[in-house]
Amino acid sequence: MAESAPLTVFYNSLGTPQMYDLIRAELRPGMQLVTLETDDDDERRAKIAAADVAIIAAKPLDPSVLAAAGRLRLVHHQGVGYHDTVPVDALAARGIRLALTPEGTTIGVAEHAVLLALGAARRAAFADTELRQGRWHVNALRPVSVELYDKTVSFIGFGRIGQEAARRFAAFGCRCLFFDPAVEAAPDLPARKVGFGEAVAEAQILSLHLPLSDATRHLISAEVIGRMRADAILVNTARGGLVDDAALARALAEGRILAAGLDTFEGEPIGADHPFCGLPNVFLTPHIAAGTRDAMRHKMRALCDNLDRFRSGAPLANEVELAP
Repeated sequence: MAESAPLTVFYNSLGTPQMYDLIRAELRPGMQLVTLETDDDDERRAKIAAADVAIIAAKPLDPSVLAAAGRLRLVHHQGVGYHDTVPVDALAARGIRLALTPEGTTIGVAEHAVLLALGAARRAAFADTELRQGRWHVNALRPVSVELYDKTVSFIGFGRIGQEAARRFAAFGCRCLFFDPAVEAAPDLPARKVGFGEAVAEAQILSLHLPLSDATRHLISAEVIGRMRADAILVNTARGGLVDDAALARALAEGRILAAGLDTFEGEPIGADHPFCGLPNVFLTPHIAAGTRDAMRHKMRALCDNLDRFRSGAPLANEVELAP
């Protein structure tokens, strides 16, 4: 593609005008952003039809939307977790390239893991809601609230985000364990590698940092939850499908584990009738761990750098090799 050719970039997720402004601020001359006014696949199909590039975030790229993209040459994921958001076989069949954006995610998600652990440990959401309704639980939460200090944190998955989270938990005085077959050791971190069974059994905070795939779906099953400590807190900033949500809700309702801090869910968005929403020992956020203004600016700057490479014919950074 010639460097001077206009590049039409379609954003597949519905955002606010302020979020779209963050993206447009990083676009280079000759790049045009096409955005949505509704969360509707008919609008997606109409708008992606003339796009050269599609940016995919939490909203999956539906195969029917991809089929309408007659000019599409590149799908650029806003993050790294593409396994459940991008139809890779369909991309490969059409020769459409795929690139990822690891930049910008790490710090926000690592901080959010700590936020979820603290919120669950102190029943922050419940206390806030009750206070706003005039109920002052100055003593009632003492028997069920805990501190992070001197707790054992186990990380399932220990890549960039898991390691950054470990640094932050260690600063609270936590002991850190990790399970990750791809990571042999962490010599610069206060973390010890263990087997999966030990990571689960020892964790007072069990924090998930791995992609969703056929091999990892329901990794945290009813059986695994049954092996967790009664004082354990489960933290998930990765993907909802890693956890059997129904089994987790039962365990929390029955007091078989202490609490959970969850940013991702098996089916998103969840509604007010979801079992988690009625539980005081769950701290919930709507898949926003990586969703800070700082992260968005960093991420879009790196993504647009890659679009410049694509436009000029240079090798892409963080390209996923798709099998033909």
